[in-house]
Parts: sequence; C-alpha cells; structure tokens
Amino acid sequence: MKTKMTELLGIEHPIMLAAMAFISLPKLVAAVSNAGGIGMLNSVAYGPDQMREVIQQVKSLTNKPFGINATLVMPNARENIEIALQEKVPIINFALGKGDWIIQRAHQYGGKVLATVAIEKHARRAEADGADALVVTGHEAAAHGAEVGTMVLINAISRHTKLPIIAAGGFCDGRGLAAALVLGADGISMGTRFMLTQECEMHEKAKEISLKAGMEDTLCSEKIDGLPGRWLKNPAAIKMAQERPSLFKAFLSALRIKKMVDAPLYKLFLGGLKQRGVQDLARQALGLRGLRVAVENGDLENGVLPISQAIGLMRDLPTCKELIERIVAEAEERLISVSRY
Repeated sequence: MKTKMTELLGIEHPIMLAAMAFISLPKLVAAVSNAGGIGMLNSVAYGPDQMREVIQQVKSLTNKPFGINATLVMPNARENIEIALQEKVPIINFALGKGDWIIQRAHQYGGKVLATVAIEKHARRAEADGADALVVTGHEAAAHGAEVGTMVLINAISRHTKLPIIAAGGFCDGRGLAAALVLGADGISMGTRFMLTQECEMHEKAKEISLKAGMEDTLCSEKIDGLPGRWLKNPAAIKMAQERPSLFKAFLSALRIKKMVDAPLYKLFLGGLKQRGVQDLARQALGLRGLRVAVENGDLENGVLPISQAIGLMRDLPTCKELIERIVAEAEERLISVSRY
C-alpha cells in the first residue's frame, strides 16, 4: 500500500510503531521495520552512554529504515538525540518541545524528522520549522495526548497542512487504517496493538491482563506522570491519579529516576519545572518507575501501563509481520468495498 508516508520514509506499509518507554526495544523495533512498517525506538529509558549501543543493536537486527523518538521535556532527551544524529538514524521523531535544531541537523545527512503534535497550533509550528511529517495524536491514544479525539483532530489538521500525517490514537486494525486514510492521514501509528505481539518483550502477565481489558478499562489523568495521558485503569493508576506528591517524595523520586536513566539531579528538577512544577517531577519519576514495574515484572498492582481505548478490540498475540499484513489486507478490502457503493 503506497501513500505519502511510505514514499517519504522508504517503507512498504503505512504503519508505524509508537515509541513506548521500556516497550519499544530493539527486537520489537526491528520486527516492525522488517515487516515493512517503521519501527520507532524510545530513548527515554536510556542514558547517553547506552544510546549509541542500543542504536547499533537495532542496526544489527534490520537493514530497513527505523527511527528514534525523544520527548524533549524528559531528562537526557537532547543528549540522546545528539547521538542519534551522529549515528545518522534515518528518522527522528520528537515531541513536547521545539525541534528546529533537530530538523536542521537531520536534513544535513538526508534524515527525516517527524513532529508529534496533539493540537493545531503545534502542527503549524512544526511545519514552519521544516518538519517532514506530523504524528497527530488524538484523545484515544495511550499515554500522552490532548482533549480532541482522533476523528476530529485528523480531519482538522489535514485541511491546513501539506505535510504527510501519521494518525495516532485508537488504531489497531484495517478498519482504522482505512478510516485514517479517508480522513486525510497517510498512515497510522500503533502502540498498544504492537505491545500485544510476540516480539514485544513486555512481561507475559501484563499481556494477559491487557488482553482481558475492555474499551472502558482506561483512565485519563495528568497526575500519573505529570502530563495528560491515558492508562490502564488498575489499582496503582487509580491511586496515583488521586495523590498529590510532597516535596520530599519528589526528591526521593528524583533519586530513583536518576538511577534509572543516569541523569544529573539538576536536569530532573529542570524537567519537572518545565512541566508544571516540582510535583510533576515526582509524578514523572513515579510514572516511569511504575511503568517499568508493569512492563518488566508484570506487576499491575503496583505498576502502571499506557493503554489505548482500542484495547477492547485486541484479543490475540500475532507476530508483527502477521499483524501488519492483516491490517493492510483488511484496509484495502474495506476501501474497495466502500468505493463500490
């Protein structure tokens, strides 16, 4: 299936792996790229000393295009992107920050830059800065998004941009891909759906619990990791959404996150202040810690897990290749079926 997304990124199918912390690891990234989509490596879990090694690991697993994502308000984001630029990673995806410097550097070696946005204003700014495409994230998405749903958001932004659009938020099958293309997007990004594949290294218990969840088993809160986001509605997420971390808890959390991502304390505090204050620093650390517990240990009593509303449509664990081929075939079938009437 050819679209502006496949032509821009040099891939076979208009499907992208969303970059999920502790989940979008080299094995999963390479599996998606090898299946004809675009694998996206999440950088938040790595310190700068690890980043180059992890990029090299992806390169050893695939000779297809892949990308790296950085949330610019997070610790080590700039340093990790700098290493990705040095390694000439084909695709850079940034979110929550100004990425003009990334665009300029990536374009020097022929790299492409995707800007993740959730509101029209940020889409316009990214286009003005020279981004090559937009990842437009609707309210249905796991983790971070804004208030507008995907159907309205894609429809609105596609009317005012010439850039290719990769739609994110609530996509898991061919019907969703077909709908995104009709709305004006050029492909889709999926996180939760790829999380539930054989190549994903998330703990099997977390996969089992996720497969039993329904569309109503998620909650949206800005208190879990300091940014508005959607999470599995489990005991830990409910508790974190109701808590107000103290300054002391913020400091203890900063020490934990420092150990996790090898970032200086001052960067952690600056990152928290860039959001909404020191309490968000605590939430950022607690959110990362809870995510790691869920993903690596399958502990969803104490851990938290980003989950799309589309979770209620997922009931199997295919390989990435099987999933992508199934989605594309279904999308093509749906588009042909609709055009007959």
